[in-house]
This record gives sequence, structure tokens and C-alpha cells, in this order.
Amino acid sequence: MNDFSPYGAPESPAVGRGINSRDRRRNRLRAGMAVAALIVAGATISACSPGSSGGTNGNRATSNNSSEEGGRLRDGRWVEGITPAWMSGHMGFEVPATAQDAQAAYRVTSQFDTGILTFTLARTEADAYLKKHASSEKWLTPTATAQPTTRSKDFTRLGLPEPETLTDGVRYGYVCPSGPKDLTNPYDTSDENCSRLYAHEYSPDRTRIYLRTHFEPGISPLPTPSAKGH
Repeated sequence: MNDFSPYGAPESPAVGRGINSRDRRRNRLRAGMAVAALIVAGATISACSPGSSGGTNGNRATSNNSSEEGGRLRDGRWVEGITPAWMSGHMGFEVPATAQDAQAAYRVTSQFDTGILTFTLARTEADAYLKKHASSEKWLTPTATAQPTTRSKDFTRLGLPEPETLTDGVRYGYVCPSGPKDLTNPYDTSDENCSRLYAHEYSPDRTRIYLRTHFEPGISPLPTPSAKGH
């Protein structure tokens, strides 16, 4: 009869296919370690497989986002052949015959297009122009607390200061081709493109008019480069 102690496993050797308890514990330990290794390996493969968020696919998503952002930047181009006459026709605001230094530009992006138009008038002519194209609200003057934190760089292309940076002798407002619009009316379905207008009295007898209008992408047929000067 084999001695048996309730406080420990018998130390008898394996006989035939049988194994002692110490060997069984060692084998169970080895099996557990193997299963853990398989689980870790499986998680690593899953993380790197397409469709997961943490591996190659995640890098691909980042790359796609970068490509989309790069595309938006690349299509932010200034169109050749833009003239003041073309731009005023699309904005719906005329350039008076007495205007000087008339310039225009049109920028295309995937989100919206931007048209800009500028010219100078004698002070009395500018006052008449602003009266004819009245603001939808009262004309505003810039204040230190009302300066925008993000300024455009549209008129810089024409060699001019951005109107938002001007502080002295400036009036600005929102103007529409058909006249003042009730900006608080949520049922106004007019599809006309209204503009932001700045009037800068840059000298004792001259005023520069700045007009900026946003258009939906592709809403206007663009001129060809050969149309420049016409």
C-alpha cells in the first residue's frame, strides 16, 4: 500500500501512461503559458489587420484625411482672366464710370468660392454709392473689441491691406443687389449673393470701396485666360 498524506501529493513515479502530480502541474503551467502567448499573438494580428482602428488601417485613415486636406488646399486657386467688369456682373454691383484703380479676383475652393472687387471714388461719389447700396443694417465702424480674430488674405493678392485690418475712416455693412434685406427673416428664400462692403476714406477726398462675395462652388462659368483684358 502506498503511503498517502492529506497535506501533499504522492511522490510515486509515473507508471505506463500515468504521470505524477508534479508533472501534471508543470504541464498545466506550460499549457497556460502557451494559451496566453496565442492570445497575445492573436490580438497583435487583429490590431494590424485591415478594418481595425489601431493598425495599418488607422494609418491609412490618417493618410486619407491628410490627402483630403491637401486637396482642399490645392484647389484654393485664383482664377486667371478675372476683370472688374466680369466680377461686378456676377456680384450685381456696378463699378461707376468715374471709378479709379478698379481691380478684381476670384478664388476657387471645394467649400465655396470668393469674389472680390475694389475701386476708388471721390468722397461725394462714394457717399452717393453707399446711399444707393444701403446696408441691410446700419453702417458699422470698427472697434478694438470687434476686430476679427481670423482675418482673410483676399485683398492682399491685389496689393491692398485687408479691410478688416483698417481702423480709421472705415464704414462697413452687408449689402444685397436688390436692396437691404431683413437678415432676421428666416423665411427669406432669396438666392442672390449679398456682399460685405467696406468703405475706407483713405485720403481727404478719396474713398476706396471693397466688396467681397461668397459663391457656391462652380456656380459661375469662369472666364478663360484668353478673356483677360476684355
